[in-house]
This record gives sequence, C-alpha cells and structure tokens, in this order.
Amino acid sequence: MKLITEKYEEQKSRWPKMGRHILAQFDAESIVVYQAYKPSIGRFAAENGFFGGSFSLERMSWIKPNFLWMMYRCGWAAKFNQETVLAVRISRLGFDTILAQAVHSSFDAERYGTEEKWGEALGRYPVRLQWDPDHTPHGHKEERRAIQLGLKGAVLAKYAREWIVSIEDISHFCREQAAHVQARRMSALLTPREDVYPVLNAEVAQRIGVDSWNPAEVPAS
Repeated sequence: MKLITEKYEEQKSRWPKMGRHILAQFDAESIVVYQAYKPSIGRFAAENGFFGGSFSLERMSWIKPNFLWMMYRCGWAAKFNQETVLAVRISRLGFDTILAQAVHSSFDAERYGTEEKWGEALGRYPVRLQWDPDHTPHGHKEERRAIQLGLKGAVLAKYAREWIVSIEDISHFCREQAAHVQARRMSALLTPREDVYPVLNAEVAQRIGVDSWNPAEVPAS
C-alpha cells in the first residue's frame, strides 16, 4: 500500500481538538481524498487510474480528505455499495481549485449575510461543501469538524481524469483496521498519516470557513 500510515493513538494527539480543519495526507504536489463505491466502480477506477465504466458524471460525487470520516460513512468498507474504498491522490492544484469553487450546501449567515447572496454563490460555484462532526474510530462524534466536498459538472470531469495522480483500492486495509477497532486493540490501530492542510488563499479560507491552526498550540500529551 502506498499510503503512509501511523499509529492512531500517536497521531491523534497532534490533531486539533475542535474547530473546522481539513485533515489530510498530502505532500508538496498532491493530496489524498477518499471515496467508497460498489465493487464495479471501485475496481474499474483502481485498475485504470481514472473513473469510468458505470461511474456517472451526471451525479454529484462527494470526496473526503479525512480517513476516519470516510470510515464512519462507509462502515469501514462494510456498508452496501460502499465496500470498495479508494484512496485517490490528486494534484494540490486540483484540490485548491475545488476549494476555490466551494459553497456551503446549507445557508451560513456568517459567510453569506443573506440567503439571496448565498443563492447567488450557489449559482456561481459548482462545488458544495459541508462541515460535519469528525468521528473517532468507534464512530463517536468529535468536537472537531471535517470537510466533505460535492463535485459536479466540469469540476467532476476534471477530478475524474485530469487531476488524478493515482488511485489505490484500500478496502482490505480498512477491514484489517476495523478488526482492531472492534476488538478494542487501539494500540494496534493504523490510520493514514494526516496533518492539517493549509488553505493559503485567504479569501477562500474565509469563504469556506476553515479555522486557523498553529500546531505549536497543541498541548503535550
């Protein structure tokens, strides 16, 4: 497996305890996002390195950069039609483009002021974003919020082919780690190494509502 992993118990101490943050595995050029599909779509993507076959460009497709949020949604690769979990590495240019075109899927008075202005933004930008409670490996809500991004139209088409660096089927890894969670062997649990992704464009950061983060503020364990 190409993903870099780390013991969950060790890395959770450096994550923000609250606030809206994009936790992800990334490097200077790329970032990993996760999706869960039925086997036919997942296998095609992993084998071909792009989305095709029965994958539809006509529907909104949601991506999640946070592994544990994906595990909560797909039941650790156990839910029907979500048995195949993909780690999709895309360019940071592509991901930053997605963020720059993102609008909250529900009205946020702090960001938009009026519902009319929010409606205008919905018409202008094709990406939908949601800040949902992040979750522990056991599915309990965290105070920290995790982002998910809904893609459609031209942005989805670029994501499905143009921005992809690699696609990896990590379903087996997810099920292996689920066994540790179920047995409460938390010291053995591995998760992809994740850090707070920096949103460098101040206007985009303000619009999507991401909170500032200083790792030096993390209390010692």
